[in-house]
Amino acid sequence: MSTTTVSATTRSSFPSPYEQQAPAGAEGWKDLYAYHLIFQDHRRETEEAKFWFCDSQHWPTVTKPFETIGFEFAVGCLGQYNSRQLLIPTANGIEYRIHNGYVFMSPVAVDPADIEARVPQFMQRAGHYFQNWPSLLENWHGKLRATIAELESLEFAPLPDAIPVDDVLSGKGLGPATDLSENYDRLISLAYRAWQYHFEFLNLGYVAYLDLFMFCKEVFPRIPDQAIATMVQGVDMELFRPDDELKKLAKIAVRDGLADLFADTSDAASTLAAITAHPSGAAWRQAWDAAQDPWFNFTTGNGFYAHDEYWRDNPATPLAFIAGYIQRLAEGHDIDRHVDELVAERDRITDEYAALLDGDALDSFRGKLELARTVYPYVENHNFYIEHWTMGVFWRKARQLSEVLHGAGFWPRPHDMFYLRRDEVREALFDYVNGWMVGAPAIGPDYWPAEVERRRGIVDALATARPQPALNTPPAVITEPFTLMLWGITDDQIQNWLGAGDVPEGTLKGMAASPGVAEGPARVIATADQLSEVQEGEILVAPVTAPSWGPIFGRIKATVTDIGGMMSHAAIVCREYGMPAVTGTGTASVEITTGQRLRVDGNTGTVTILD
Repeated sequence: MSTTTVSATTRSSFPSPYEQQAPAGAEGWKDLYAYHLIFQDHRRETEEAKFWFCDSQHWPTVTKPFETIGFEFAVGCLGQYNSRQLLIPTANGIEYRIHNGYVFMSPVAVDPADIEARVPQFMQRAGHYFQNWPSLLENWHGKLRATIAELESLEFAPLPDAIPVDDVLSGKGLGPATDLSENYDRLISLAYRAWQYHFEFLNLGYVAYLDLFMFCKEVFPRIPDQAIATMVQGVDMELFRPDDELKKLAKIAVRDGLADLFADTSDAASTLAAITAHPSGAAWRQAWDAAQDPWFNFTTGNGFYAHDEYWRDNPATPLAFIAGYIQRLAEGHDIDRHVDELVAERDRITDEYAALLDGDALDSFRGKLELARTVYPYVENHNFYIEHWTMGVFWRKARQLSEVLHGAGFWPRPHDMFYLRRDEVREALFDYVNGWMVGAPAIGPDYWPAEVERRRGIVDALATARPQPALNTPPAVITEPFTLMLWGITDDQIQNWLGAGDVPEGTLKGMAASPGVAEGPARVIATADQLSEVQEGEILVAPVTAPSWGPIFGRIKATVTDIGGMMSHAAIVCREYGMPAVTGTGTASVEITTGQRLRVDGNTGTVTILD
């Protein structure tokens, strides 16, 4: 893979998207995406006036045409809750574009003249949620589970040679083509509904933490960012439940003498059959079956890509993780995440700072902290329910439809549908339906195979080059709170990317995301498919990590990522695992190579290449 990195030479701005050429073989890439997603030539002056950063935290690889549904729905709904539902005084939504296959974002500022008028509206709306958090969250779970159930009910099957006679004689008056078309529309609309639910509570979680953060910075001027983050750590998060299920299964396997059956788990069916047939395998198999739904609706990806593999669909993945835990247990390692230690450290830090306050200031501190701890778990738990569970069902159903149209000759490989935009899939589906209804061959098999191959070549070519961390000239000061907290796009970080920061050669600066210092050899990975390469005692370096990478955290000493702030998944998960982390380095996964010795200082946000 070729790389595009920010030069060490000091610059005042990043490249313009209008001056960047596509990689060789990717000519015509803009034709793959909807008009509103790309930088249009006639809008150059408008688009170049904005600062855009690459969201490799959520979309670290090239996005196929159908997969744009992820950022269109997610980022659009984020904006709705900021600017239309909650009316957050200082934050609107985020514009997004796709450039050379990667997702770029630009926060939309609130007109300063509008901030004061939004405050009482925000207090009324957000206040209602904060005051009724448990009951509203219970209602949220009901709504989301109902949406998942609707998604599960959708079926996509080839159309029959003839309408069943019972449908005719009963006077139903509809053919199966109607259900097929309607189910596709429902698939898309249910995904959109789920992303609306995704942000119903999430932005409020960030707001509550930001309120605590800003208060602490005011009353404790020298308090480190990490100390504030520590005050809310050690919570019982459902996001860690899938990993906990793996650990439980590993312990049962060791207890019941099944460890030898995990020597080779590549053939999942054979491994499961051997366990089932074993005289002591019943308890393990019962626990395995109980974990499937919902906890194995979990992917080592992030839920935004059609190729993400989910444990429930690919049992070889969780079996391999279980085998890894069994090996660690045999070597005498402790595989548990000790929440009690995190809580003890949380309470120690909290008590130290509380002792510096009294009167109204102490009451305010305690009130803001209590609220932040109440809402904080949702900041991570939603990830399991939406990105993993909901999107797992969504992609499973979408692949089902792709296989139907593949069987009808529309494209060469079973899952090639994702090279089409979702509106094009609607057209292809109607073509298939129409051909069936009139008794004539559909047109798609004569059109789409060659077009899909052309698009595959373009997507593959786009994947040969890494994106710039940002585009155009950055603002003098980054003030948008979500950009700072979630993505870690700070003024200092931008200067580091531009080569203007005071960073010694062989050193990378990022966000001090999780405390501690560690040294070890680097393991650079670009995708979840490479997780099996991670060895004991290494330092993980990646564009971004996912919460579902928990099973390898017991093997590594520290984590380094290209993007991410204090409230990013990578930062939160590393703190909950008690592991040093530096996030938001911009280019670590490009500048560091596997095997190089690193020192990761999670206290200062510094990564030093030692050799």
